[in-house]
Amino acid sequence: MRLDNLYLWFLGDPAKPRYVGELKLVSAGKGVSLRYSEEWLGNGFALSEDLPLVDTEFLPPGRLAADMQRAVGAVDDARPDRWGEKVIRFVGKPKRLSLMEYLYYAGDDRFGALGVSMSPDHYNPRSGGPIPRLEDAQQLSEIVAKIEASEPITAIEAKIIEGGGSPMGGAKPKALIRIDGEQWVIKFYNSEPVDAPLIEHATMTLAKRAGIVVAETRVIHLSGENAIAIRRFDREGGRRIHCISAGTVIRAATVTGAELDLGYPELARTLRRIGVSHDDVNQRDARELFCRMVFNILVDNTDDHEKNHSLLIVSPFENGRMKLAPAYDVLPTNSGQGYQEFICGVHGRDSTLENAMSQCDAFGLLPDEAAAEIAAVIEVVNTWQAHFEQAGVSERDIKSLAERIDGEELLTQRTQFDSTHFQGVPFKKKRRSLFRRF
Repeated sequence: MRLDNLYLWFLGDPAKPRYVGELKLVSAGKGVSLRYSEEWLGNGFALSEDLPLVDTEFLPPGRLAADMQRAVGAVDDARPDRWGEKVIRFVGKPKRLSLMEYLYYAGDDRFGALGVSMSPDHYNPRSGGPIPRLEDAQQLSEIVAKIEASEPITAIEAKIIEGGGSPMGGAKPKALIRIDGEQWVIKFYNSEPVDAPLIEHATMTLAKRAGIVVAETRVIHLSGENAIAIRRFDREGGRRIHCISAGTVIRAATVTGAELDLGYPELARTLRRIGVSHDDVNQRDARELFCRMVFNILVDNTDDHEKNHSLLIVSPFENGRMKLAPAYDVLPTNSGQGYQEFICGVHGRDSTLENAMSQCDAFGLLPDEAAAEIAAVIEVVNTWQAHFEQAGVSERDIKSLAERIDGEELLTQRTQFDSTHFQGVPFKKKRRSLFRRF
């Protein structure tokens, strides 16, 4: 069965699915287009800025690289990523591996509030097994290990992993799991040289101490290893929240789809422009995004790519304005490469506080305000070793991470940053003398 056409639904209230429009496989099989239904045009909302409520077929970028597949706008965030695709290939075994198959085989519990059906009249997603429970975590980890090693799994094991494995994005092995009736994402150890799940939990809770809103996490102890569970922020009180990634938001804002400005400053500008303006939520979100950028730089989290930042559209039918989603996937990459995935400032992806300060105005911050935020983050990061030890991270792993976090490149930036240099002094005049010491 070739899935050249599918139908997109909105599941904000899962009990009352709403038909959005038709999806088509285009661009020589590498892209997916969208055309809104007549009903959605009259009573819906724009899924992203580049998908306004207009009666036309929205197409993905005209030129897609040989190894690139992309759906239009926010639809692209409804598809599984590398791990989800691997589960689909291994368990679902579709006869064709186009983006359309990946969209359909991801099932009903994907990221955000969009769903895919084979019918425009009834929402009938591909059915999977029930979402595993916390007590199934050990068995889940063993099934994941088999898939990672390309070992055969039983029909029962396939049903278990289908219940929560294929909708998940990212590269690391993960699945959905129920804890106290709520959906969480559980991530497993993936042969890292350190206890990555425990370190991620420690880093996320450290970020919370720095005033960053983070997704709730908990450590799941398994036989001989740990996993980490992250509470879903796109599910609340039985409702599903429409979410889109930072990459989708920025591309939509540029209209042309250019990717030159995929980074923190451009995301901050977009948040200030189309974020929730009530009670200055958008301004606070932009300020927090600045702190996230600084925190990521100082803890050597260089895996801060476009899909590791998301925005929530909490009231899409009212004003469709966005707010910053809780931070997730925050942990040291332990690489010391000195470059972020996301652009930080005028020096591109350089992992420096100078670069972070260089476009602080994009975040709505004056130089002295930005410097004060950096000083506050530094104060928290300076406690990272004690915090990690308290969280149960081993002495060996802390020593390994310290080679980067407390290495000369990052430690010098923490110890030599002086926020008082920016008080009452024009930024351009003082910046050069402050940062020459780095």
